[in-house]
Amino acid sequence: MSVVHNRIAVFRAELSMSRKDLADLVGVNPQTIGYLERGDYAPSVELALKLAAVFKVPVEALFSLKPFAPLGRTLKEQRSS
Repeated sequence: MSVVHNRIAVFRAELSMSRKDLADLVGVNPQTIGYLERGDYAPSVELALKLAAVFKVPVEALFSLKPFAPLGRTLKEQRSS
């Protein structure tokens, strides 16, 4: 099984949200959020959609089968285009 990379911790930190806060919003245990953030657990489609809805981003902005580029590089590329 391949690793599902995610930016949950980045989006959560941006909103100053605890794991418990996020877990309560999507109906899971706070430990589940920790497992997801560490890449120890791949979310169900339903959970991925709920998490994306909380952050108001497309699922693809939150999850990927490939590692995400560092945010600094991503922002630099967006500014130059």
